[in-house]
Amino acid sequence: MRLRALFTMLAAAGLLLLTVGPPPLAQQARQPQPQQQQQRSLFQLFWQQPQQPQAVQPQRQRVAPVARRRPAAPVVVRDDPVIPKVDVAHHILVIGDSLANLLADGLEEALEDRPDLAVIARAKPDSGLVRSDFHDWPKVAAELVAGDAKIGLGVMLVGLNDRQAIREGDTVHEPLSPRWLELYRERINAVAQAFAARRVPLIWVGAPPVQNARLSADLVTFNEQYRQQVERAGGQYVDLWGAFVDAENRYAAMGPDVSGQPARLRLGDGIHFTAVGARKAAHFVDVLVRRMFEPGTQGSVIALPVSPETGAPTNPELQPGGIERLIDQMVAGLPVISLPAALQAKPAAGPILPLTGTAGPGDQALLVSIPEARGRGEIAGQLDRIFGEGILPEPKPGRMDDHRWPR
Repeated sequence: MRLRALFTMLAAAGLLLLTVGPPPLAQQARQPQPQQQQQRSLFQLFWQQPQQPQAVQPQRQRVAPVARRRPAAPVVVRDDPVIPKVDVAHHILVIGDSLANLLADGLEEALEDRPDLAVIARAKPDSGLVRSDFHDWPKVAAELVAGDAKIGLGVMLVGLNDRQAIREGDTVHEPLSPRWLELYRERINAVAQAFAARRVPLIWVGAPPVQNARLSADLVTFNEQYRQQVERAGGQYVDLWGAFVDAENRYAAMGPDVSGQPARLRLGDGIHFTAVGARKAAHFVDVLVRRMFEPGTQGSVIALPVSPETGAPTNPELQPGGIERLIDQMVAGLPVISLPAALQAKPAAGPILPLTGTAGPGDQALLVSIPEARGRGEIAGQLDRIFGEGILPEPKPGRMDDHRWPR
C-alpha cells in the first residue's frame, strides 16, 4: 500500500510539472520581465535554478575632446650651398654639331656654382665645316660674337659630319685629299679669326672616338688639323680622346665618370654622349674656363689677333725683339747716368791663391799639410797609423772591437 501511494504521488507530481512548467523561451523573450521577483514554479523549487542577474547599462561619461596641436613646420636642411644671386658677367658661346649641344649641357651642370657665367648653346645638329651651303660656321660665328657683347669665351666641337667631299667650283675634292685638307684648314682658321677679331678667346674641343673604326681614324686626322690651326691662331685645344678609350686605345662605351665611378658614357648609337659622358667631357673645358674667369679678377682673358700666314701676333711689342724696342723708346729721352771709373773697370778674374802649394811672399796657404793639420802627440800618431798605415789599435776588453772569446 505504501509503495502504491508513493507511485501515485510521483505520477501526480510529474503531471503537475508538465502542465504548470515554465513557458517556452520564445514567450519569455516576448514578455516583459518585471522588476520584482516572480513566483517560482515546482520545477524551480526542486532544482533551485538561480535567476539571471539583470544587466545594468552603465552610464557613458562624456569626455572632453583633446585639443590637438598643429605640427610645426618641418625644418628643411639643404646640402647644397645657397648661392647668392649674381648678375651674369660673361656668356660662354658653345657652337658645333650635335656633340656640342651635349657638351653645352654638361658644361652648364659643371658651372652651377658660378652664377656669373652663363652657357649659351648655339650648336646645330648635322652641321660641319664642309657643307658651307648648309651652315656657314665662320660667318655664323662672326655674327654671334658681334651680336652679344657679353660673350667672353667661345667653345667649338665639330667633325662628325665632315667626311664629305668639298666642292671648289666645278672640282670635287675627296675627303682627306691634299687639296681637301688645305680647304679644311682654311675654314678652321676662318672660325678662329672670327673670335680673334673680337678679342674673344676660343677653346676648340677635339672630337672623341666613336664606335665606327673608320670614322674614328678620320677623326684623328681632323683633330690634328684643329690643334695646329687653333694654336697658331692663339686659341687652346682640348683633347677628349684619352677620356673615352680603354687601355688599348679603343672605343669604350663604359668608363669612369668625373668622380671615378664606372658608368655608361656613350649612347647605343656609339657616337653621342650620355648625361654622365657629357659631364665628363665638359670637365676638361671647365678646368680652362675656371682658370680664365677666376673670381675676383677684373675682366677676362682676351685673344690677340695674329697673322694668318705666320701665326705670329700682329702687335709690335709681341713680335721678336719688340719688348727691347719698346724699352728703348721709353728710355730714349732720359739722361745717361755715367758710372765711376772703379765700377766700370771690372777684372776678368780675381787673384789666384794656392790651396796646398807654396805661397808667394807675404801670402799664406789656405790649407796646410796633413801632418801639420793633425798636429803632434799620441793622438796624432794614432790617427796616422789608422788612416795612413791602416793599422787598427789593439782591442780593449769590453769594447765592440774585442772579439776574443771570454774565459
